[in-house]
Amino acid sequence: MTADLTAPAGTAAGGWTDRPTTPDGWLDRARQVATTLAADAVARDRALAVPTEEVRLLKESGLVTLLGPVEHGGAGQDWTTALRVIRAVSAGDGSIGQLLGYHYLWFWAVRLVGTPEQIAVVEEQATREQWFFGGAVNPRDADLVIADEGETLVFRGEKSFSTGGRVSDVTVLEGVIEGTDRHVFAIVPTDQPAIRFKGDWDTLGQRLTESGGVVIDGVRVPWEAAAGYVRTDAGWEFRPRVYNTLNVPLIQLIFVNLYLGIAEGALATAATYTRDRTRPWPYTPDVKESASQEFYILETYGDLRAKLWAAEALAERAATLIEAINAHADTVTPQERGEAEVVIAAAKQVAIDVGLEVATRVYDVTGARATASSVGLDIHWRNLRTHSLHDPIAHKRAEVGRYALLGELPAPSWYT
Repeated sequence: MTADLTAPAGTAAGGWTDRPTTPDGWLDRARQVATTLAADAVARDRALAVPTEEVRLLKESGLVTLLGPVEHGGAGQDWTTALRVIRAVSAGDGSIGQLLGYHYLWFWAVRLVGTPEQIAVVEEQATREQWFFGGAVNPRDADLVIADEGETLVFRGEKSFSTGGRVSDVTVLEGVIEGTDRHVFAIVPTDQPAIRFKGDWDTLGQRLTESGGVVIDGVRVPWEAAAGYVRTDAGWEFRPRVYNTLNVPLIQLIFVNLYLGIAEGALATAATYTRDRTRPWPYTPDVKESASQEFYILETYGDLRAKLWAAEALAERAATLIEAINAHADTVTPQERGEAEVVIAAAKQVAIDVGLEVATRVYDVTGARATASSVGLDIHWRNLRTHSLHDPIAHKRAEVGRYALLGELPAPSWYT
């Protein structure tokens, strides 16, 4: 199946005719993209096709270079805007919202761990050429093994998950130099014989994220491209700083906004169905003319809307902490980093709880006919349920609990 992602009003056949210049303008652009995606999200989900056209839409709309420097053609926006954009796109299609969120993280990875020279080179090229990023960094699998051949590093191994897969232009790899405990991140071209995607992604939800397995067999990277490493008299060395560990809080906050966006999509889809198609219940002393007048329906929508607003407010609070850290990346303290991670963990557990409640209870206010496969209301629950299992939410609750009860901050790890 070929996705029919016709550009909406305000665009030309070859792409979008303009670029927003303000955060609100970019958020509006994201909502337009979401509307386009939502039109056939269910059909594309059922087809399980490679989302090539969806990524093209993200590029043509300008969303791919949202974080890119203005001088190189990017929007130069901050993470607050990026997270709101992820939320908006996810309301239209959770799979594409995830792809975009992971892209933003990996685009930013060079800032997290790279040298100033690497940051300048990568951000210019990625922005000018509109790279779409994927990542084969799954810590539950064994690390890729890196052979040090002098001036070149050679990556080998397998990962069971690699989001972005076949639709990415570049892939972020992470591995350990053989015989050492030295980790290396590198950005490499996706289209090369040494990278083979298995095409085995077939899950309950988030079906268009290209998150299947990958085989890495001899990807060659010059030492100069090893993120954050500098040449010294003693050889290539990595100089750590607290900011290097911000990738986990960032990806967890991306998850928060992904979940909230999916829940927003569920609530909006259900509301349209209720207004247009749900019938009032005739077997009651207080018969209404329309379902929209039913007290229990109004009460349910009010309850779910209030909970979503509250969850979004917590997500916005977490974003302010990330922005504060980004403002002084070279001097951020472990305390600042830990406090941000705790608030993000709290936001994540609330987003999952509220999101799953919304995606489930919308059936109470749409009715039995809304379970028809053609309606596709199930896509929201399937998407949220699938990705919310990324890492056990119980550990996030405990993370917040240790802070609330004992004043303990989480130590940086692959999941905190």
